[in-house]
Amino acid sequence: MAEKVSQEEFITKAVVSLRKDGYKGIHTVYSGFNEAFKKYFDNADPVQATNKLAAEGKIVIRPVKGGVMLYLPEDTPAKGQTAEDALKKMGL
Repeated sequence: MAEKVSQEEFITKAVVSLRKDGYKGIHTVYSGFNEAFKKYFDNADPVQATNKLAAEGKIVIRPVKGGVMLYLPEDTPAKGQTAEDALKKMGL
């Protein structure tokens, strides 16, 4: 059997390979990432692995309905309106 790739390589490859056309990230549940990660790494915890890489700045995690989205740092969409923006629009 070929040598396994590292968790970092696996996650990076997953983000690039599993994203749908027009999208820059993947949903960890709906893309099948979580299950694939567990199967490839003998039931290892994908949440722990992705949180570690996010803390190191190698990926970006954004919470969404039903799970999280994973992005490569260079592909992360701009954040939406900030609290400051909302307060300014409200005149407060």
